[in-house]
Amino acid sequence: MKAITPTYNFPRTTLRIAVGVMFFMTGLCFASWASRIATIQQNLNLSDAALGGVLFALPVGLMCSLPFSGWIITRIGSRNLLIAALTVYAVSLLSLGIAQNTIQLIACLLVFGFSSNAVNISVNTQAIAAEELYQRPILASFHGLWSLAGFTGAAIGTFMIGNHVIPFKHFSLIMAIVIVTVIFTTRYLKNDKPASTGPVFVMPDNSLIKLGLIAFCSMICEGAMFDWSVIYFKKIILAQNALMGAGYTAFMFTMATGRFIADKFSHRFGLKRTLQISGMLTATGLIIAVAFPYLYTAIFGFLLVGFGVSSVVPLVYSAAGKSTTMSPGVAIAAVSTIAFMGFLVGPPVIGFIAGIASLKASFMLIAAMGICVTVFSTKAKI
Repeated sequence: MKAITPTYNFPRTTLRIAVGVMFFMTGLCFASWASRIATIQQNLNLSDAALGGVLFALPVGLMCSLPFSGWIITRIGSRNLLIAALTVYAVSLLSLGIAQNTIQLIACLLVFGFSSNAVNISVNTQAIAAEELYQRPILASFHGLWSLAGFTGAAIGTFMIGNHVIPFKHFSLIMAIVIVTVIFTTRYLKNDKPASTGPVFVMPDNSLIKLGLIAFCSMICEGAMFDWSVIYFKKIILAQNALMGAGYTAFMFTMATGRFIADKFSHRFGLKRTLQISGMLTATGLIIAVAFPYLYTAIFGFLLVGFGVSSVVPLVYSAAGKSTTMSPGVAIAAVSTIAFMGFLVGPPVIGFIAGIASLKASFMLIAAMGICVTVFSTKAKI
């Protein structure tokens, strides 16, 4: 495991802005893909079950990336890995828009998932470096920018769908924005030099595993919202084309808002209480969307889900960073790995359940995951 060198030649605010911009670009890439899943499903004539199988390529790509990312970041540092991985992430987004068949789409998703994990590890390592300079928790604000980018990407996607812009043109625009931004932001990131090497993977202790499970359940809900909310509004709510992304946009809006206020809310009411409320909001919102499958009630339900999932991951990462058995970087990386698997494994499982039973039934499973967040938070010593 590498150690981050203390030297940084710019004001700490500069690093915070640069890292925030990288979080925003990362969220914009993923949200752009998520907003056009229904379009790509229709273009390739995929059933819900088939789409679930295709989406499984994302966690497979992530799993393949885990040993590589852990090894390469100790050799070249998080700055260089972030630059390379985010560039590949943007290019692979474009490839998703030009896939002509299922095999091509799966191959592109493997690369997309592979690069997403490398980006996740490197950008959070840069965030840890910024937090060290501030000597106070600021991780939630970075994740808030990721969510804000998701909201922006959802809004752009809704506009593109409403104006019948094909995914290739849509993704070309996003790729250009990301690559240009990376070029201009590179010099302001912290050029961390690997001071030592260590094991690629460190097994987390029991307390970190419990934190990881809380984040895992929440990120199943979050991942499902990204990949299936537009399809839910199309097939269950029967929304018009221009409104198919309304639930997704509502979800992203409240998730972004919640993350910007998470630190203050948690400080006032406590970490355990905040996580308990978050899980109940998630479950309640999903139950409303399933029990009352109409446009405005579903939008309201998705608003609650956004508030519910907003604070869980940033607060869990912050708690992990205070581990007494591991360094902050190692602890956050361990919890992040567990959590991110929920983000990627959840959507394919939803597809399989939708194929066997119904999309409503699969959304009830997501509601159960929200309840699990409350239960695990109640039992955890936090």
